[in-house]
Amino acid sequence: MNHVRALLDKRLRAMLHHEPGVRDGSDPEELHQMRVAVRRMRAALKSARPLLDGAWADELRAELGRLGRALGPVRDLDVMIERLRGAVATLPPAEQAAGQRLVSVLEADRIGARSEMLDELDADRHAALRRRLVEAVSAPLPEPPDDGSRPALIDLVRTETRKLTRAVRRAGPNPPDMILHDLRIRTKRLRYTGELVEPAMRTSKGKRTSDAKRVRKMLKAAEGLQEVLGDHQDACVAEHRIRVLLDELGDSPDAHEVFVGGRLVERERARAEQLRGCWWEAWESLSARADRL
Repeated sequence: MNHVRALLDKRLRAMLHHEPGVRDGSDPEELHQMRVAVRRMRAALKSARPLLDGAWADELRAELGRLGRALGPVRDLDVMIERLRGAVATLPPAEQAAGQRLVSVLEADRIGARSEMLDELDADRHAALRRRLVEAVSAPLPEPPDDGSRPALIDLVRTETRKLTRAVRRAGPNPPDMILHDLRIRTKRLRYTGELVEPAMRTSKGKRTSDAKRVRKMLKAAEGLQEVLGDHQDACVAEHRIRVLLDELGDSPDAHEVFVGGRLVERERARAEQLRGCWWEAWESLSARADRL
């Protein structure tokens, strides 16, 4: 259990380190890193749930989920604004002004989302969560009764591998976008589980056991699949967000903005389809590694 507490402690330190920068708001990377830390803590509690007091882990995950939902909208807008700015910069000069007006709508949305996020960070509930996390990593984590049913660490990875494999088989090589998004989440869950248990599968001298080496190779393949599916999801989200922007232009939209928005939608859809053609190969690479666990 020390490896679980060590991981929670590492991510908690990251969360606390980046929170002042999140409040300041001058560097979007601060928010990204804080959100990652929160997400990794939630993932660790889920992956390690068979080793922990279930009610305790679930309650703490729920509070971390609330924090993640407070951070998410601003971070998503940061990503979308950066992506759209980059796309607008590649347009002909005559079209860039219309593209920038679309970006400005997102920038206004971000101001409102950031205000709501700061309200959450200033709330007593967030202060209580911080104290609870500090207390959690300062003592042994609560464990379930020892009834002999506790799984081996490698079995936690194998369980997530089986879940992903079944989901991929149901999906087939060319599923809808939302199914690919679900597979991305499952792949991330597998990866986080592997990252949680792999350090604890080493010898007392720090050398990797044979199981740890197999998990390490699987993690590399999972990272590749997650990257492809993540890029695909980013393109789908960008396409949807641009369409929403166009819908919000009203009954008499600016023709230049509609034209530019249409071009940007076409780019994102083309990108999503290109990535769709890559994911199955990345899955086969992961599957080959997973079969050796």
